[in-house]
Amino acid sequence: MRSVSVIGGGISGLSAACFLAKDGLDVTIYEKNDTIGGRCRVFQEKGFTFDMGPSWYWMPDVFEGFFTHFNKTAADYYHLIQLDPGFQIILGKDDILLVPAEMEELRQVFEAREKGSAARLDKFLSEAAYKYRLSMTELVKTPAYSWLEFAKAPVFRSMFKMNLFSSVRTYVRSYFRDPGLVALLEFPVLFLGAMPNRIPALYTLMNHAALTQGTFYPMGGMGRIIDAMQHLALSLGVKIQTAAAVQKLNISNGHADSVTINGHTIKADAVVAAADYHHVEQQLLPAAYRNYTEEYWDKKTLAPSCLIYYIGLNKKLSKLQHHNLFFDTDFEQHANEIYTHPRWPQDPLFYVCCPSKTDPSVAPSGNENLFILIPIAPALNDEATLRDVYFNKIITKLETFCGESFKENIVVNKSYGISNFMSDYNAYKGNAYGLANTLRQTAVLKPAMRNKKVNNLFYAGQLTVPGPGLPPSLISGEIVAGQVLKQLKKLKYESAF
Repeated sequence: MRSVSVIGGGISGLSAACFLAKDGLDVTIYEKNDTIGGRCRVFQEKGFTFDMGPSWYWMPDVFEGFFTHFNKTAADYYHLIQLDPGFQIILGKDDILLVPAEMEELRQVFEAREKGSAARLDKFLSEAAYKYRLSMTELVKTPAYSWLEFAKAPVFRSMFKMNLFSSVRTYVRSYFRDPGLVALLEFPVLFLGAMPNRIPALYTLMNHAALTQGTFYPMGGMGRIIDAMQHLALSLGVKIQTAAAVQKLNISNGHADSVTINGHTIKADAVVAAADYHHVEQQLLPAAYRNYTEEYWDKKTLAPSCLIYYIGLNKKLSKLQHHNLFFDTDFEQHANEIYTHPRWPQDPLFYVCCPSKTDPSVAPSGNENLFILIPIAPALNDEATLRDVYFNKIITKLETFCGESFKENIVVNKSYGISNFMSDYNAYKGNAYGLANTLRQTAVLKPAMRNKKVNNLFYAGQLTVPGPGLPPSLISGEIVAGQVLKQLKKLKYESAF
């Protein structure tokens, strides 16, 4: 039986492992941390369960598609509910935009803010749905080694309809003028790691996910996804080793024949690097076998990092929904402090997830679970004193919004920032979301999924195709598994002669 070593037990590593094991390979995941899940890990304290990273469950069809490959459904592992409202955007003291789950209610929200916008929303979302369907069927599941992979009739016929060469900002503002509606339609692309004026309008397909498909939540928290994938992987025969940091990839005649872990050498017929791409290249591979130089990586446009606070309160709060986006300050200024002149923001926008509004299991009775995230530039110094400064800023703003004080009710307070991303995930410059999905970093222009000098080494995850986020990481694992299987069959055929 051919063996495959998967480096990293995050979403893409688990996905790749499941597909490879399904095809009969002997697969072992090596995870450096004590628990698997990568950025989707969980920690518990004083009766609270905190999702450490991803908190938005969008694109449910991608999750269902993954489980379908194994004759399973998401419902076999966790209970998924649709949130209503899906989320709220706080635009000012008395300006709150609630995003309902029902489309007719959403049309009414648009019409109330801008006359005639409901009809324009119909057209906008119809075009977003078209982009979504074509992307899912023709674009996203390619390894992106060559532009020829995209030389398909539907893609060429739809090139201009897909709005590849205009920006999200230009496209959205050609439909709507109201600042709140513009903010609502631009916000999903912030997960892609750049300003709306630098993201191709193709990615307004995310509005189909956010507004047409809706926002969901797995009861018990996002960690249920990892539990499900772990259960599936084990049932397929995948072996998982934690506290197993890979120290070296051993190359012989252009072939990765083993990995070194805690001083032990373990043979492998193929390796999937689902850990940080930059770390694998620069730390685990000899220089002669790297795809890219340090200079290459330094020129890349990274998505933001973030400063996160996990807060447990011994009281309930009013006015918060499950998802809350605080866009009540100068968006352009904060964006400039992330992308143009990287520095700590003066007056940051921020996001608050309060899953205890939906799920009583994530906090003790009568308590509240808060996840607070501030987007920041990568590679900043996030020393403890700065974390304290921003904690006090955000808590003061939240107390004002909620109309009640609660600082004295905090019973759990843990922060997580750039230095943690670096130590826990070897994240390049402490990035949280990978590479920005700018036009110059799309598809073939992303770091390659295969090593060009080592014939059985492949890469998966947010620094390669298709990009950042949970659904893309699931797909990345599927794509790379296909590439590994193809290469192993080729090597087996060549060895026979």
